[in-house]
Amino acid sequence: MVKRASVQTNKEMRAVYSETLYELMKTNPDIVVMDADLVSASGSGKLFKEYPDRCINMGISEANMMGAAAGMSLVGKIPFVHTFTPFATRRVYDQVYLSGAYQKANVRIFGSDPGFWASHNGGTHTSVEDVALMRAIPTMTVLAPADASAMKWVVEETSKHYGMFYIRAGRKSTPDIYDASQSFELGKAIVVQDGEDGVIFSMGEMIYEALLASESLKKSHQLSIAVVDMFSLKPLDEACVIHMVKDKKFVIVAENHSVIGGLGSAVAQVMAALGNCPPLRQVGIQDHFGEVGTVDYLQEKFKLKSTDIIESVMDVIQNID
Repeated sequence: MVKRASVQTNKEMRAVYSETLYELMKTNPDIVVMDADLVSASGSGKLFKEYPDRCINMGISEANMMGAAAGMSLVGKIPFVHTFTPFATRRVYDQVYLSGAYQKANVRIFGSDPGFWASHNGGTHTSVEDVALMRAIPTMTVLAPADASAMKWVVEETSKHYGMFYIRAGRKSTPDIYDASQSFELGKAIVVQDGEDGVIFSMGEMIYEALLASESLKKSHQLSIAVVDMFSLKPLDEACVIHMVKDKKFVIVAENHSVIGGLGSAVAQVMAALGNCPPLRQVGIQDHFGEVGTVDYLQEKFKLKSTDIIESVMDVIQNID
């Protein structure tokens, strides 16, 4: 049973990240925090003040940060590292791959502000390919929390497990989807709401847009559309995909990521193996670099609004024989 939020807290994801780590570090002396000259951006200033012996500002030296984190993990530490998404993935890919996953290290990587969240930092700081990159690394767990409750759980849960983890989320607040008591499980999707006509698979900040689209289409066209939170991108809940596409008229995948190699590709791969599946449409960033702009502007530019999901639903319905 999904426990939907009844009150909007508007809590920033970076605040949840920092506050959760603050509590964990009280009882777990092995947790260490590393940042790449983005302490204020990640909201971890309090951690550096309270735990100066376990927090390290590595400067604008992301590759060294990943290598150091991997090495520290191999002697028993539990590193949490943060930097903006492109620098947490494509800039440091070899270090994450070899020093991290290949060596069987134990590191949690928080890549912040993916896709349209890069905002005024522009194209150089925009990552639309991070999920594709990180999914391709053997043994890597890839997670995309949708709201504050999910973010808190992800930080807490990953601290309990050994391995390589990649967490992607914006730093600012997102609308609350879940009640604080909502339960999550690695490798398991969450059916936020069920529906008979179609299904929208989504992740992260796009869950809210998917819900808006579903509600609008119910009112305007009497369509009953399920919304599924695929926050665990790897391992992917293939059983849920198979179950949810059964007897549906259409499938939509909505993600703040390139349509190449992300959630849409993962869902399509599962559906292709099934055969005889309903038509699929992807709502995501086309083959496009980032640019400077407000979050609202970029969300419209990349066609990642609820209205774009609605447009995709109407298009697929009109083309169903």
